[in-house]
Amino acid sequence: MSGLVELCGREAEAGAIAALLAGAGRGESALLVLRGEPGIGKTALLDHAEATAGDLRLLRGTGVESEAELPFSGLQLLLRPALDCLPALPAPQRLALESAFGLSSGAGADPMLVGLAVLSLLAEYADEGGLLCLVDDAQWLDRASRDALLFAARRLRAEGVVMLFAARDGEGSFPAPGLPELRLSGLRPEAAAALLDRHPLPPTLRFRLLAEARGNPLALLELPVALAAEPGAAFAPGALPLTSRLQLTFHGQVSRMPEASQTLLLVAAADEEGELAAVLRAAETVGAGVGDLLPAERAGLIVRGGSEDSLRFRHPLIRAAVYQRAPLAHRLAVHRALAAALDSPEQADRRAWHLAAAATGPDEEAATALEHAAARARVRSGYEAAAAAYERAARLSVDPGARARREAMAAEAALETGDLERAGDLARRAAARTGGAPAVRARLGEVQALAEFWKGAYPAAHQRLLDGAALIGGADPVQAAQMLIQAVHTAWYLGEQQLAATLERLSAVPPADTDPLAPIACFLVHLLNPGGSEPPPPLGETLDEVRRRGGAPDQALMILCGAALARGQDADAYRLANTLAADHRARGRAGRLPTVLFFAVEGEVFTGRHLDALTTATEALGLARDTGQQQWVSQFSSVLAYLDAAKGDEDACSRHAEAGLAGAAAGAISPGAPWAHWSLGLLDLGLGRAEAALARFERLTRKPMRHHICATRSTPDLVESAVRVGAPERAAEPLARFERWAESVRQPWADALVLRCRGLIGADDQAEQSYAAALKLHDQDARPLEYARTALLYGEWLRRARRKSEARGLLNGALEVFDRLGMAPWAERARGELTATGAQDQGARAGEGAAAALTPQELQIVRLAAQGLSNRDIAAQLFLSHRTVGYHLYKAYPKLGVASRGELKNLAASLGM
Repeated sequence: MSGLVELCGREAEAGAIAALLAGAGRGESALLVLRGEPGIGKTALLDHAEATAGDLRLLRGTGVESEAELPFSGLQLLLRPALDCLPALPAPQRLALESAFGLSSGAGADPMLVGLAVLSLLAEYADEGGLLCLVDDAQWLDRASRDALLFAARRLRAEGVVMLFAARDGEGSFPAPGLPELRLSGLRPEAAAALLDRHPLPPTLRFRLLAEARGNPLALLELPVALAAEPGAAFAPGALPLTSRLQLTFHGQVSRMPEASQTLLLVAAADEEGELAAVLRAAETVGAGVGDLLPAERAGLIVRGGSEDSLRFRHPLIRAAVYQRAPLAHRLAVHRALAAALDSPEQADRRAWHLAAAATGPDEEAATALEHAAARARVRSGYEAAAAAYERAARLSVDPGARARREAMAAEAALETGDLERAGDLARRAAARTGGAPAVRARLGEVQALAEFWKGAYPAAHQRLLDGAALIGGADPVQAAQMLIQAVHTAWYLGEQQLAATLERLSAVPPADTDPLAPIACFLVHLLNPGGSEPPPPLGETLDEVRRRGGAPDQALMILCGAALARGQDADAYRLANTLAADHRARGRAGRLPTVLFFAVEGEVFTGRHLDALTTATEALGLARDTGQQQWVSQFSSVLAYLDAAKGDEDACSRHAEAGLAGAAAGAISPGAPWAHWSLGLLDLGLGRAEAALARFERLTRKPMRHHICATRSTPDLVESAVRVGAPERAAEPLARFERWAESVRQPWADALVLRCRGLIGADDQAEQSYAAALKLHDQDARPLEYARTALLYGEWLRRARRKSEARGLLNGALEVFDRLGMAPWAERARGELTATGAQDQGARAGEGAAAALTPQELQIVRLAAQGLSNRDIAAQLFLSHRTVGYHLYKAYPKLGVASRGELKNLAASLGM
């Protein structure tokens, strides 16, 4: 639009927007959600932002209520001017966006890859001058468009892009948790009076209208017009909500139009796409023509859109007034006319929904059209639209079997969107119609189980998976095994007894030897192996067997990754996690990445690579928050608590642990509870609070956490705490359990930890032998922290035995590791012991080299840049824009003392690559 938009009484709001626009000129990105009732001035503020945007490029779109079930329709309208920049996007992102918009016939991409493509496209279109992106009526955006835009909005950093969303209160839904919001209230009395005084009114009426309008600008402008047109109209004060009164006002204007014009307006209101040719074709069949547009245009009810071939209502409430107050028979006739007029292949989805709107009972033609529309939406990753179309098709189905089948597909599509309540409800309804078909009932049970699992209802989810597997175990052992493998995951959160029972069931329903799940099932049944002569199968060999059989689903591989960590196969599990993560990055699967990054970060913590773990956990926590995965928010918060504990940062550790402990469901622990308790225990142990530490660690030895990886791996800390409080007997049972586990996993590092524990509780002669043997088994390079912890304990023992010169070498080695990792409490303990041996205190040493000065994201970007990746390559891997990558490199160079990208390769060694 052109020209400055006059605002009345919105100085503060206009100032906030002006600050965002000024930031875009400096290359800063920002976003803001404007919320308020209809007519409160949201669109006027967007108009004002557009008029004052200066040289910023512009993208503007509007949510359309009738298109809320058409996937990516809102996004395509918004981004249409920027599509010329598509060739500049990385190929996977370009193909994902082209598929979403129906510009190519490729398979549907991960929804988060579409969001990343939107982010990249906004950055490209912004170029060097910046971009203003305006979205009005965001509450009516289709789910796929909304998710893609919000994902992009949350990842904006340094692109010079400002995104403003306007969303109405009380209608539709535009949830945007965590994003900055500006809620618009009514104008102040003086501003409201100034706006109303544009119409000369008698004092009594003026006072009444000011009271009735409550500062709503649209009411202040439109109610006087309505009264002028109908002087005798009665407005009972407070009789109707303001929105309803405004609709009545607009309906009064419509009702004064010629009948044919009202009919044409109803056609436009029923379709809302605004495509003039389609509106006129449909209108012709119900007795209206192009000439009937003129009275509505003269009255300002309808205006031409961005081009001469489109129409739009001056305000959404006019459209609502036209449609909602039209007789039902007229609305049905208009929808039938529109379905007939929308006869081209690209209009098939709109035609299907108009057929559905025209139906007055079961209608197989409409149901079939909707089912086809749902299938098209699913191919384009528009799962919310697919769920809605399948569900409506089910209601219109004539045959009960077809209805059940469509409800099942609706449940599966709803599950893909994360709408867990809806998925569970649809699955229950479909299950009630399937009769005795075990395969369909098991499939629906799996949908319900996954919905309950993601809500944290682990007991219910677990039971459904067990019941479903039992239902089809004889007829389909492969699907039964797949459900039981899922049940291993749910059982993990319930307790050791449930896990053991599930593994026993899995061993009794083995898939055929030729099936890729067979090696996975074989590996999993060893999960709780207490020891004995038979070693667990190596993960590498298991993966080779899976590949030879054709490959397994990612979900099964991720469960296998976690099981490998539980069996002490850290190196192989870490390689698998990184392989899966690289695949997810390449495919843009941001939503799936947190799961595999959790296994990767566990491997980094277990091997003492704390800086790597901090980088991984920070990235994964951001992704989990951006994609609404509370389970992983809990888990990664607790991992960060562990890293804080190692550094002795009590406030940060407590804050992260509290986040990890939040959200526990009835009958189960919170996902992050085991790591949180280990973290708080490690913090207490490092700060010398051994009794508090022991109490924390003992919680991990009891049900339901006793079988968790953290309970196993924290046992050496528990033993040290028990010895420090003079109660080694409290460590006897956990240590015996740990010894059985170490015997079963057959890893040298696990044997070294057992020897360290024996050194702590043994007599002097046994202690020295145990410590010395442990140090020989420790891998000082691959697991330096465990070596340092043993060296510290042995050094302390030697110092107490007055063998000070022997102690100094060990204590110096331990101190070097603690200082490098930034583990201040442990470094101080080692430094104190060194001083007690007579060594001179050299003070704290430098941390992890040049990398210590970088933020986790800067470190991650610098490492990838040092490997030779371009900014665009790095952006694609980290789900950022290439401009944000450039911004972080610009900030990192001075910290590293380099001036260009070429110098980064020389720092690779110091950055741990």
